[in-house]
Order: sequence, then C-alpha cells, then structure tokens
Amino acid sequence: MPNRSDDTVFLLIKSLEKSEKRNFKLYAARNTGGTDLKVIQLFDALDKMKTYDEAELLKKNKRISKSQLSNLKAHLQKLILSSLRLIRQSDNISLQLNEQMDFARILYNKGFYLQSLKTLEKCKEQALIYQQYTYLQQILFFEKKIEALYITRSMQHKADELRLQSIQVNAKLLAISQLSGLSLQLYGWYIKNGVARNKRDEAEVKAFLEKELPPDAGKQKGFYEELYYYQSMNWYAFIRQDFLQHYRYSKKWIEVFERYPEMIEVETAHYIKGLHNLMASYFDMQKATDLAATIEIFEKFSRRKSIQQNDIYKILCFQYVYQAKINLHFLEGTFSEGIRLVPHLEEQLNDYEAFLDQHRVLVFYYKIACLYFGSGKFEKSITYLNKIIHWKTDLRNDIQCYARLLHLIAHYELGHFNLLEYLIKSVYRFMAKMENLSGVEEAMFQFLRKSFGLQPKELIPAFKTLLKDVKKFESDRFESRAFMYLDIISWLESKISGKPVQEVIRSKFVKRDI
Repeated sequence: MPNRSDDTVFLLIKSLEKSEKRNFKLYAARNTGGTDLKVIQLFDALDKMKTYDEAELLKKNKRISKSQLSNLKAHLQKLILSSLRLIRQSDNISLQLNEQMDFARILYNKGFYLQSLKTLEKCKEQALIYQQYTYLQQILFFEKKIEALYITRSMQHKADELRLQSIQVNAKLLAISQLSGLSLQLYGWYIKNGVARNKRDEAEVKAFLEKELPPDAGKQKGFYEELYYYQSMNWYAFIRQDFLQHYRYSKKWIEVFERYPEMIEVETAHYIKGLHNLMASYFDMQKATDLAATIEIFEKFSRRKSIQQNDIYKILCFQYVYQAKINLHFLEGTFSEGIRLVPHLEEQLNDYEAFLDQHRVLVFYYKIACLYFGSGKFEKSITYLNKIIHWKTDLRNDIQCYARLLHLIAHYELGHFNLLEYLIKSVYRFMAKMENLSGVEEAMFQFLRKSFGLQPKELIPAFKTLLKDVKKFESDRFESRAFMYLDIISWLESKISGKPVQEVIRSKFVKRDI
C-alpha cells in the first residue's frame, strides 16, 4: 500500500468541509485569546499542505518551534473537536444525551436536585426511544444517587421503580454484550481466514458458535438483541458457505431496521453494512436482477443529506456501491464495461486512502484484477495482482491465495512459459502452507504441470478433461470458494470454444435471465 501520513491533526483538518472550517474559525475567534494565535496559524499552515511534512511546516512557519509543535497540535485538535461537537450535536443521539447528562450534573452541583431529576427523566425517555441502554444505566445510577442523598417525597415508590429498571437494563446490556461480541468474533474469523475451507474449519466455527451463543438468543426482543443475533447468524452462514442462509439472515438484518425505522439514523453504519451483505448474497446466488434493484435503492439512500454530511457513511457507501457494481458486471459478463469504473474508483481510493482499512483495499485490488482478466487485459490484471502479492499483511488469506492463482493463470494466458514452472512451484507451496488447496486447485495444478509437454492439438482435449474433473466439485459446498473467487469453468469453456471469457459468461447470463 502507498505511504500515507498518519498525523491525526493533519488528517482531521483535511476531512473538514468548508462550512466546518468556517465554523472552526468563528469558534476559535470567540474562545481563544491572543496567546492562541499560533494555533490558528498552525491550522492555516496544515490546511494548505497537500501532504504532511513536519520539516517543511517548521521551515515555513518560523514562529512555531519544534518543541512547541506537539502541544500546539494537541490544543488545535481539542479546539477543532469542540467546534465540530457544537454543529454536529443535533444530528447525533449520543451527543444529545451527553449534553442532557451534562446539564443534569450542572444543576445537581448547583443544588437544584429536583430540576436535575426532571432533566434526567427527559433524558431517560429519549434514551428509551432509541434503545440507548448504556446511557440508561448512567441515568439510573445518577437518579439513585440523588434519591439516596435527598428526600424527594416519593422515596419508596421511586426506589422500587429504579431497582426494577436497573435490573431490566442490566439484563438488556448483558444480552447485547454477548451477542455483539459473538458477531464481532465471527467477523474477525472471516477477515483473517476467509470462508471455511474444510469440515475441520466448519467444525471449529460451529463449536465456537454453540459455546458462545446464549440458549435463548433467537427469542430475544429489542433492536440490538435482534440485530446482533442476525449478524452473528449471517457471518456463521457465510463462513460455512451456506448462501441461502446467508441471504435469509441478511434479509432479516434489514427487516430489523424496517421494524425500528427510527434506528436507521442512530445505527446508520449497521444499516449500510446490512444492505451490503444483502447485495453480496444476491451475487453469491447469481441473482443479477435483485442485485441491480438493491444497488439502485442503496444509491438513493447514499444521497441522503445525513449520509453526505458524514465522512464515515460516505466512505462506507462508496466502497459497498462500487463493490456491488463490479459484482454485477461479473454476473452479467460485462467486464469491458466494468473497466470504465476503474479510473474513478482509483481516484476515490486515493482520496479516501487514509480512512480505508487494508482488507477493503485488498478486495478492490482483486476485483479490479478480475475485471481486467475477464476483459482479456492480462498485463493490467497482473499489475493489480502484484499489489496484493507484494502487500505484507496477514489479512484475508483466501484473497492472498487466489490472487496468486489468478496471477499464475494470467501469465499462462500471456504465454510466459519461462516463468510458469517457477510460479507453479511458488504458488503451490504458498497455498499448501496455508492449508488452502481444494480439489479444484489440485486439478488446476496438475493440468498446468502437464500442459508444458502438450502439443497444440492436444490442448483442447486436455482442457475438456480438466473441465470434466472440475465440474465434479460444483455441488461440493467446501469447493464453492474456488468458483466464487475465480470462474474456472467459464475460463475452461472459453479455452475450449475459442471465445473470450466475458463472452462465455455473458451468454450464460442471457440464458439464465430469459
């Protein structure tokens, strides 16, 4: 991955919109004195820089010494965050609840404990509407503190009520904590390993789920309990490559938000992730029409003002929409058309570079490589595959493996036979070390080894034999990843028929769509 600045203050300034920069200047003018002029100068200097360079910064700003820089940046970050907090307050339920809690504390410290209780009651109502149980716990703790120290004329009634509410909230939080932790761990397993490669992997994941899943998890009621349960089952189904169950739980994930529509604005990132998984399930089941329709819904949602004003949501929508669009081109066999997405996609990847995780960039590189491979541009495909192969990371071992296999096949297509013997041994060792060899891959390696000694007239019969061998694995659930990452069957059919890969896939799509 290209080098990027990791200076937090510089990246924070670069993420600001024009209105946010203007608001910061007004806020700083009101809340800082003459001694803070250096902070404003630092803001302007960082704002003008395209990339962070500390030496250049100090050279052009003589009034700022190196010994001052760390403290100045810390102060500047605090001012920026404070100014953002003011203008973002109405958009975020957490900020609103925090503000009301602060007001209650101020009133309490001033001796207005009855007014403080009234503020907490309003805060509690709002927290209940949006199911913010961590805030409810804080509110109840504060209420009990006030009731214990002051006589409020409803002591016994209030004590019983607060005790019951505390028990209920704690039970909710325990269930939510267990299910959210389970969902996160399953997702982490997938990010590191990809899908289950064999029965041993499946047994390992199944044992973990049975151990960690609360016995009544599927019967829990409440937005977060249902959401995290469906997320957990969604990841479990996907890891096991049970695509029908993956679709069903992706659908249920979205249905939770349909039952609690007010939570879309509160948990927007989870809603976006749910739509992404639903689109991925349509791709896995080759439902191009449903995928295209959901992309349209997603793009419309991404144009909402609340999305466009939030950097994280914009980035999530960008990456998931583009991934889905590329997947649609894969299903439709329109690889050459899909290549038109690449220049803008690369531009966006560059713009969002500091905010994208490595896993997501790896996925994009692989999908771009597949677009070029499918359109017959093997050199360009190799360029992107090299980005993955030379990237030192332990994320997504499955992508690392298939990048090497596709890289090998691209060199085969280009006739680089002088490289193939070395590449075959190298890729075989890598995949065997990762315990990642499937039956499809074993058959591929055997064919490539033999192909060196074949005469031109012997190639087509050899391709036909390989196709017959590979098709035996189509119904094997643990072999499905080979067809998911690399359409071996269509590639073989293209070699046998003499037609381009995308023409073969396009023909299948048209027949399937009739």
